[in-house]
Amino acid sequence: MTITFAQVEAAAHRLDGVAHRTPVLTSRTADRRTGARLFFKAEPLQRAGAFKFRGAYNAIAALDAAARRRGVLAFSSGNHAQAIAYAGALQNVPTVIVMPHDAPAIKVAATAGYGAEIVRYDRYKEDREAVSRGIAEARGLTLIPPYDHPEVIAGQGTAVKELLEETGPLDVLLVCLGGGGLLAGSLLSARALAPDCAVYGVEPEAGNDGQMSLAKGEVVRIPVPVSIADGALTTHLGAHTFPIIRREVTGLVTVSDAQLVAAMRFFVERMKLVVEPTGCLAAAAAFEGVVPVAGKRVGVVLSGGNVDPAALARFLAA
Repeated sequence: MTITFAQVEAAAHRLDGVAHRTPVLTSRTADRRTGARLFFKAEPLQRAGAFKFRGAYNAIAALDAAARRRGVLAFSSGNHAQAIAYAGALQNVPTVIVMPHDAPAIKVAATAGYGAEIVRYDRYKEDREAVSRGIAEARGLTLIPPYDHPEVIAGQGTAVKELLEETGPLDVLLVCLGGGGLLAGSLLSARALAPDCAVYGVEPEAGNDGQMSLAKGEVVRIPVPVSIADGALTTHLGAHTFPIIRREVTGLVTVSDAQLVAAMRFFVERMKLVVEPTGCLAAAAAFEGVVPVAGKRVGVVLSGGNVDPAALARFLAA
């Protein structure tokens, strides 16, 4: 199935008045540090604390009435879980969320708080997709995966659509990469609104399956990576996300956990903004010079801010 910018536009229409049009923030300190003009799309200030709300709400809103009555199921370590739970509550759609035992406590609590039924699994011993498919089939639920779904991708693309509408054309766009939903959607928006913009996906160093997939020309699966970027601990790109990324992306790069911590510290200290480790992937690539940005206008997607306060304190004290 070909996913187009027209679907991003349709998603924007569904999300109008529901999702926050999050601010685009700037920092003279960040600009001096990088020699660039940086524009941060602040998705930590989105509903449910991350960009995931966009795709989750759009995917549920696109269902027919019968499917909405039966309910939906999602698997996620946290942000997609919260987003589906919250979007379901807003649309009166029952939700079941499959979450790993080691998911951040703050994300589990928020998901339950939005009214979802939570089913736990062991991410190191069980296949979350197989667990989820079994439950969905047994209970007649619609499975909405965290990234490999056309309407999820379209919804995620609205963040960069808004960014480019506010900033105008950019020279470079940096987007975090886990399973590829945000990057794929961002690429659709960037190619439609800023076709000359160089777009880079940024992965955690320990989980560079996207890089390997791009090099090999097919989806590469890896063991569950170990990184503080819990929202990007995916083992492979998706059947829908990979073709878009392979066709449109300028390149894929990685950053280390230490670089993520440094970026988190910058946002707390200088911009008074809490950004979770995964949400710092794109910014770390700019701050550390992983992608050359000096002299350029650069969009940076900060994907989420759902980090446990105790974990944040540990990171900043390290």
